[in-house]
Amino acid sequence: MRWNTYSDYLREKYGMSVFRIGVDALFSCPNRTKERKGGCAFCDGTGAVSVYQRTGEGGFRHDSEYNGIVAEGNTAYKGGMKEQIEKGKEFLKRRYKAEAYSLYFQSFTNTYAPLERLREVYDSALEYGPFKELIISTRPDCLEDEKLCLIAGYKEKGLDVEIELGLQSANDKTLEYINRGHDTACYLDAARRVREKGLFLSTHVILGLPGEGMEDFMRTAEVVSLYSNAVKIHNLDIAGGTRFADEYLNGRIRLLSLDEYLEAVELFIAHLRPDIIIQRLKSETPSHRLIAPRDFPDKSKFIAMLEKKMEEDGLMEGSLYEKT
Repeated sequence: MRWNTYSDYLREKYGMSVFRIGVDALFSCPNRTKERKGGCAFCDGTGAVSVYQRTGEGGFRHDSEYNGIVAEGNTAYKGGMKEQIEKGKEFLKRRYKAEAYSLYFQSFTNTYAPLERLREVYDSALEYGPFKELIISTRPDCLEDEKLCLIAGYKEKGLDVEIELGLQSANDKTLEYINRGHDTACYLDAARRVREKGLFLSTHVILGLPGEGMEDFMRTAEVVSLYSNAVKIHNLDIAGGTRFADEYLNGRIRLLSLDEYLEAVELFIAHLRPDIIIQRLKSETPSHRLIAPRDFPDKSKFIAMLEKKMEEDGLMEGSLYEKT
């Protein structure tokens, strides 16, 4: 491979494959309030939920509390941490013959609660281990020092601890346009504090946000490279019930073509610090929620196409990286 894969990283670190059990702790998000008018422009209100936790997803409805459109139906198993974890283990054992797991607080903002509530949720879920890692997905504006200290404390219990931070773009005008609710400086402050605690940091980015081009993607790669251990790369998916859905259907925004996205990912990876782990290369929005793009290949085909392109262009991860 012409980049550092997550699967290789896990096998080298643990001597085996390690699988994430994604759970929904029923946290919300500060960006889905009346004041922030329903969340980010790309968010359909369902949160990131593992396929084995989805039940009864329906259409969309208007929700006056959030002043926007949210998904109908239960989008996650609501039976509590034990049931979600057991369901995840059952699925991963059956499909992948999994033997080792990470506990992944995946959906919405998993530090958006009072400190003692977070402690209660994390502790209760960890009882259903053992787990190799504790992974917490959150936002840079929801990681106060006291919460970061709580999370870092789980290292003393023998767990590797990872924080996932959503950046999406290092262009502050873009962040304002998509109603992200924070700027690049906020992300950099949170990322620095995560690394000072000795925690593994993964950053989420979206390539192809409205108005952005290759210069923006390179700049975002530079910012990610300052503190991150890993990165998740997404193309811009248009999901039903989002502000972007309205803008796309009315012709106000366009998406990158497959060839353009391949070029964007290639350029982004080439400008990354060469030791960063690539955890994801494209979005995986469920097809029944996805408006566009509908013509992108599945993950394995996309990886093969990207590897071939980078080989033809003589590029590898970090080829164009310049330390600053």
